[in-house]
Amino acid sequence: MEEETKEKISSECIRLLRAVGCDGEVIKHCTAVAELALEIAHRHYNTVNEELIFRGALLHDIGRARSHGIAHGFVGGEIARELELEENLVRIIQRHVGAGITAAEAKEVGLHSVDLMPETMEEKIVAHADNLIEGGRRTNIEDEIANFKAKLGESHPSVKRMIALHKEVMDEA
Repeated sequence: MEEETKEKISSECIRLLRAVGCDGEVIKHCTAVAELALEIAHRHYNTVNEELIFRGALLHDIGRARSHGIAHGFVGGEIARELELEENLVRIIQRHVGAGITAAEAKEVGLHSVDLMPETMEEKIVAHADNLIEGGRRTNIEDEIANFKAKLGESHPSVKRMIALHKEVMDEA
């Protein structure tokens, strides 16, 4: 992606994040996720839409303007729809949490019974890049798997999904 295009997209997305009420820490995090997501996208250069990945990564936490819990992805998608953003961006925003949330898991945590599993490679890249950024700094898959196990338990399906997502996105399958 050309630097001029990248700067234009970044400015537009940061303006949207600020307009809905996201704070500087969320914006810093989103920017770091977007940079990593572009790096990962280069592994799939001929098969993914880099501009969509960059825009989706920059906006993935737009829901944090209203919620900092697990619902922020779903809420973010609703905000994106209110802003009349493209449906492919809405799906990236809604499906970025962890390695995805099944409809049954969504219902268990008080969300609508809706499948929030990333399906496209663009959705998977943004979700995975988000998993590898803590605040504004990069982390590694081993630490994030340990964090998931500590939060959710060793046998939670999200742990296996995170490992599988890592292998798929990083071409390690």
